[in-house]
Amino acid sequence: MSAQYLLSPQLMVPPNITQFSPMFYLTGFPGLEAIEHWIFIPFFFMYIVAISGNCLILIIIKTSPHLHTPMYCLLSLLALVDLGLSLSTLPTTVGIFWFDFRSIYFGACQIQMFCIHSFSFMESSVLLIMSFDRFVAICHPLRYLTIITGQRMVRAGLIVILRGPVALIPLVLLLKTFPYCRPPVLSHSFCLHQEVIHLACTDTTFNNMYGLAVVVFTMMLDLVLIGLSYGFILHTVAGLASREEQLRAFQTCTSHLCAVLIFFVPMVGLSLVHRFGKHVPRAVHLLMANVYLFVPPMLNPIIYSIKTKEIRRAIIKLLVLRKAKAESWG
Repeated sequence: MSAQYLLSPQLMVPPNITQFSPMFYLTGFPGLEAIEHWIFIPFFFMYIVAISGNCLILIIIKTSPHLHTPMYCLLSLLALVDLGLSLSTLPTTVGIFWFDFRSIYFGACQIQMFCIHSFSFMESSVLLIMSFDRFVAICHPLRYLTIITGQRMVRAGLIVILRGPVALIPLVLLLKTFPYCRPPVLSHSFCLHQEVIHLACTDTTFNNMYGLAVVVFTMMLDLVLIGLSYGFILHTVAGLASREEQLRAFQTCTSHLCAVLIFFVPMVGLSLVHRFGKHVPRAVHLLMANVYLFVPPMLNPIIYSIKTKEIRRAIIKLLVLRKAKAESWG
């Protein structure tokens, strides 16, 4: 690569980029560099809410013995995944918006995209397992304790942890074998596989097809199975005698249903934009990617804190105890 590529009035791409260790450049919001410090304020707020909210959920579940049940173990796993997803994008986002540090080495970019996509796959898997938990609790309540056992929870947890990363390893490693002769500029404030692969100047058909197959047989399959679970749940709820029983039964699913919607709706939208939206303005791509990665980790702890009675009571109890301690010290 002998040409220099203009990134901004102050930033030029160095010409000595090699095939195996290129330096990529993250942009964030092109054209809005002058106000990026202000743009970072809502991102900073989302990070604070996501990290503190998910840590609070983990602390409450860990310190409340009556919440040591399969349902809340899955909720703690979801909080861990959301925490990992937030921390995966944090370094480069803070670097761009706060310190104007836009360059990232290829190896660091590989690690970040691996973490982002892995935690996304994990979240999809956790939501699927949580839907199965709700299906058994509503459709087969008398058999719940025999079906949802600790051993099965451990196995499901291992599947959640391993399925996404194992499927992603070939995708991420193959990127290092490609030559990159296009301007190494990424339009987001973080590394995504679908962006990096477009910079390669060789045939990437296998990588594209494998990536599509991974998404179809993981996230899309999860979405279909979640839909089937809720189909059975709605059928069971509709068969209950009174409307009060129907509402009470379905209310146990509202938090999970909200988490499913705020994760899968942006994910499907982002996939459609990347696959078929070649002429869609870049601002739409940026908005969809940011909503997909930043909004679910922020909203999930809020939703479960408001909608789940046990979590809400535990938070109130924790606040009351802290207030009592503060008054005693005063």
